[in-house]
Amino acid sequence: MTNEEAQGGPPAPGGDPDDPRWMALALDEARSALAADEVPIGALVVRDGVVLGRGRNRCRALKDPTAHAELEALRAAFLATGDMRLPGATVYTTVEPCFMCAGALSHARVARVVWAVRDPKFGGAASLGAVLTDPRLNHRAAVAEGVGADEARALLQGFFRAKRALGSRRPSDATASEEGAAER
Repeated sequence: MTNEEAQGGPPAPGGDPDDPRWMALALDEARSALAADEVPIGALVVRDGVVLGRGRNRCRALKDPTAHAELEALRAAFLATGDMRLPGATVYTTVEPCFMCAGALSHARVARVVWAVRDPKFGGAASLGAVLTDPRLNHRAAVAEGVGADEARALLQGFFRAKRALGSRRPSDATASEEGAAER
């Protein structure tokens, strides 16, 4: 593994040179989710070089389908700032936000969203929709993808392969993409 890969890979084209460093921290959150037997997705909210919130998937632990990494990170950032808006913030997430998370990111008025891999089964930012960049909406965020993609993909593939090997595949797992996270 090169130093660049260890830091989350190169920045996305036109991205911030710190993107790999922040994505590496989001990947740490994804590894924490994996250790807790959750779909390995992690997220981070950063503004002015300061981490305002961290999150990882906790849907299974909380028995809450809204406990996605992005929402967990946003909630932490709202508590840290005392505000429901995060202008100037960048959110780093290891998987493309779903429609619910993309909507929340838009409502939070984040400036930018960076993700590692697309979610072809439920991605609401590029794969199946463009919630963050749709010109019809009153707020849009800049987006970038691909930072830390190899590691994020490996975490997801490893998680779903292990589930299948254990025979714990539920009906909802059958449609989950190894490159995405439709079954968060």
